[in-house]
Amino acid sequence: MSDRRSLVTGGGGFIGSHLVRQLLENGETVRVLELPDVPLPSGVEVVRGSICDPYSVRKAIKGVQRVYHLAANPNLWIRNKNDFNLINYEGTRTIFSEAARHDIEVIVHTSTESISSKNNPVNVSAQYRLANMPGPYCRSKYMAELEAIKASKNGLPVVIVAPTLPVGPGDRSVTPPTRMILDFLNTKTPAYLNCGFNMADVRDIAKGHILAADHGRIGERYILGNENLMLEDLLRWIEEITGLGMPKIRIPYWFAFMTGLISECVADYITHSPPRAPLTGVRLAHHPMFFDSKKAVSELGFPQNSVRQALADEIEWLMNNGFIARRLPLLKEV
Repeated sequence: MSDRRSLVTGGGGFIGSHLVRQLLENGETVRVLELPDVPLPSGVEVVRGSICDPYSVRKAIKGVQRVYHLAANPNLWIRNKNDFNLINYEGTRTIFSEAARHDIEVIVHTSTESISSKNNPVNVSAQYRLANMPGPYCRSKYMAELEAIKASKNGLPVVIVAPTLPVGPGDRSVTPPTRMILDFLNTKTPAYLNCGFNMADVRDIAKGHILAADHGRIGERYILGNENLMLEDLLRWIEEITGLGMPKIRIPYWFAFMTGLISECVADYITHSPPRAPLTGVRLAHHPMFFDSKKAVSELGFPQNSVRQALADEIEWLMNNGFIARRLPLLKEV
């Protein structure tokens, strides 16, 4: 049993819930700062509140040795765009401000691959600019990463990790990567834009956070990714795993962009419900988002487990938890 106490902000999220579970399995005392309506596992210390509230953050950080800062709004569209800045940027500033008052061993800051430039494949040396960010979510996360870099230069022990698209079981809040997979499984997407991206097993990404705390160099950035894929590759895997036919019609980028523009305008001004094709997501798909995770593998020992198996595990979990509307010929319900 370890005498270490670790704080996980956003411990009820997709990556966060796996991280909490792994820390508990390692024998650590785990404290979670999470919003009131988010379910959490037993065996954790719970502080209910927001990262935007200094009092909640101060209460959560007191007495911990490590901080894993994952809390953020991960969606590509929200009704109030200012909330991206409030939560993802200002919330991160609050975390670092309160952490500076305590003797923290290490702070692992979770950034994202979606702020990365058009280098191909993208590695940790790629340079970014605020003007290059394809939407308010990406801008807020980019500003948060700049704050993490600034904090490390000012003496805080910050290590930055940038996960690529997570895949695997347990995404109860249905983050954008899972939403994409679900829309194909439930035939809500009849055609596709053949974009390129990188995926990694969510359980590996959670493990990567712990490895970054154990072995990461202060002020360094580590990309937590695995396999570079085209969307047509992912659709072929889904067909092989489920037996369901996937869309065969490819659409050009200009058509996807116009669809995203119209659907987001309708969402912003009429329905106030998430659009089927968020414009930020379409812009991200304009260039292949391929990534190189060699630094995380060599320096941290970041695992590279099968992405296809993680996809199969996710689909089975989605089926068993009632997210999939269709019967899957090649999967049996447990």
